[in-house]
Parts: sequence; C-alpha cells; structure tokens
Amino acid sequence: MSMQHDQNIEPLSAMAERLKPLFPGLLGIEWTKLEPDHVQAKLLVRMELCTAGNSLHGGAFMALADTVGAVATFIQLPKGARTTTIESKTNFLRGAPIGSYVHADTRPLHRGRTTHVWETRITDEAGKLCALVIQTQMLLHEA
Repeated sequence: MSMQHDQNIEPLSAMAERLKPLFPGLLGIEWTKLEPDHVQAKLLVRMELCTAGNSLHGGAFMALADTVGAVATFIQLPKGARTTTIESKTNFLRGAPIGSYVHADTRPLHRGRTTHVWETRITDEAGKLCALVIQTQMLLHEA
C-alpha cells in the first residue's frame, strides 16, 4: 500500500473516511487504535472475503496486515513524505470463519529514516493467532 502524508495523526473516524473509497474501505477494515507505536484494526469475515472452505482468504489476511502497517508508518510521516510497502512476509497459522472478526495488532520492530518494519499479529475472537506478518515500509522523502 502506498500513502502520502498531509496531516498529523488523524482520529479513527477521519482515517476511516480517508480510506473508505479505497481498497481498505472495500474490505471493511474498522480502525480501533491509531498511535505511533500501536495501530489496531478489525475485519468482519464475510463470504466475499473467504476461500472455498468458508474461511478468510489468505489474501484478505495479507491485505489487512499491509494496510495497518502502512497506516502505522503514515501517521508519523513528516509533511509531504509518503510511504510504500517494499516487503511483506506472512505466516498463516489458523483460519477464521464467516461471521467472526479478526483483529490486527501492529507494533514497530524498527523505525529508521528510510524504512519502518512492523510486526502485525492477526488473532481470532478468542485471541488465538491466525497470522503473523512482518512488513517493511519505505519512507519516500521530498527531494
């Protein structure tokens, strides 16, 4: 996910509105925490996001993690800077059934001048780990 910064940290509702017309809005990502060291969101597992076994598709897990990692970087970019994902590694550990929520919890592993690395843990409603994602965001500064 690529994002350009033009404001300071936004309230949850403002982030939801900003992303509503984009892919994260299509997925239905709901923001629950936006802080520089901790971003959280949740996603309702709907039929159109599932694979043949009525379980959340791996791509939906990855898209959720990519979005929260990008937003975690975005909310702390200097004015005029932007970010883009340059690497992402996902381990899938368990499925999530239709009608349940998955919860993404993102925290920084590294925040440098040119890259941020985020660990996102996606859990089911019982708190069991469904996916673990390590993602690198590149920071693109104005020339």
